Amino acid sequence: MTAIDDIVENFTLLDEWDDRYRYLIELGRTLPPLADSDHTEANKVRGCASQVWLVTHVKPDGAAGPVLQFEGDSDAHIVRGLIAILFALYSGKGARDILATDALALFEKLGLRENLTPQRSNGLRSMVERIRADAETALSAVA
Repeated sequence: MTAIDDIVENFTLLDEWDDRYRYLIELGRTLPPLADSDHTEANKVRGCASQVWLVTHVKPDGAAGPVLQFEGDSDAHIVRGLIAILFALYSGKGARDILATDALALFEKLGLRENLTPQRSNGLRSMVERIRADAETALSAVA
């Protein structure tokens, strides 16, 4: 998976939206395939125009709190790219760090939010809310 700092740097080098769009699709292609058995209603993210599945794995990490790993998929190439950016930002991080990180501000910085359709923007918010909810659930389970 591409590191979030590398993604931010690459986006700053791309001036044209078409180039950013192609890069977003390329990032989506780097997502490992999600097992067919994980394409379930329980893993589906509500509020997305495209179909999006998100699987969260929680690893207890002692005093530092739980660490979350994510897997996901979508039936839309651009959305797979958005998922790849979210995973670069959040996967492998502690629940407290996830809750302290503003993904929507990052997407604004990358110049993506103004170029997403309202439906895609709503879907992005739904994915971020799901990840944050999973982090909150993981924290409350250890409290």
